[in-house]
Amino acid sequence: MAKIDEIDRNFRVEGVFRKNGLRYFSTDGKPFEICGVFREGGQYRRMPEKVAKVVSEGVAFLHTNTAGGRVRFRTASRRIAILARLDAPGKMPHFALTGSAGFDLYADGRYTGTFLPPMDVAEEFEGVLALGRKKEREILIEFPLYSGVKELYIGLDKDCPPLSPAPYRNPVPVVFYGSSITQGGCASRPGTCYQAIFSRAFDADYINLGFSGNAKAEDPMIDYVKSLSMSIFVYDYDHNAPTAEHLRATHEKMFRAVREAHPDLPIVVMSRPKHFLTKEEKERLGIIRATVENARRAGDTRVWLLDGKALTRLCRDEGTVDGCHPTDLGFLSMARALEKVVRENRLLL
Repeated sequence: MAKIDEIDRNFRVEGVFRKNGLRYFSTDGKPFEICGVFREGGQYRRMPEKVAKVVSEGVAFLHTNTAGGRVRFRTASRRIAILARLDAPGKMPHFALTGSAGFDLYADGRYTGTFLPPMDVAEEFEGVLALGRKKEREILIEFPLYSGVKELYIGLDKDCPPLSPAPYRNPVPVVFYGSSITQGGCASRPGTCYQAIFSRAFDADYINLGFSGNAKAEDPMIDYVKSLSMSIFVYDYDHNAPTAEHLRATHEKMFRAVREAHPDLPIVVMSRPKHFLTKEEKERLGIIRATVENARRAGDTRVWLLDGKALTRLCRDEGTVDGCHPTDLGFLSMARALEKVVRENRLLL
């Protein structure tokens, strides 16, 4: 039986060969700038392994998923190639492989293409994208949302070496903490999760601490989050709190801990991005709203709430793949809601 990439060449995943005039560089060295992740123990991680192991078994597994990871550089190369060595690439029936295991390429802030993993991707894949004429460009490559990355090499035309990127306009990262939605499930590609959309809108660095099914505001996680340097803290783990009582016992506790460590930090509290709520979901929203209202009554003017209706304003409940995880439309709606709060209150440059 014929394969789709044999019938329609637009579905073909082109290979890269190291003898095609490209020179490859490890992203571990300068002038490449790695953001959102760091290298430890032979792979990229979102938080230190020793901390992740203390939080929970789930976080220990998921912290090597590279959601929010990026590499930035500048080059005049007409082609950009990658050689990626992966760890446990995510494969799910309701999640595009381009989002869970692919890499997105942006040139001068514009989406240029996705390095497409083959359906049978296991440990390694290669890809190349053409940019057109030789011209110096700012390059951003977004890492996979639900896969680990052990190594990444960038291939460039031999006469066009990598150069240092321009600094972020907002270099102190925005930190996001939450559930599978925060991690990026189920964006069709890494650049369409809401944090990536938001980051490009403000030219801001960010850290994604979304842990699928495992965001429960554990004490070690609270301690880690409050230790970070950040420009804004955004958090939502409504979906992962096993009960309303768990949410009640931990939600305001996490807020107070972060606020004590960062007295002037803007904090944006989110509920689940759902427009029409069940009775239990309304109870959970009340718990989340109480955290914000209690803070405001105590004189805190640096906290904001984005509830489900605000987060789904563009799509209502049409913006998911399964009634829970956003599509690209759902993530765009979330990004626009957060952008509105940040712009109206001038929280970033």
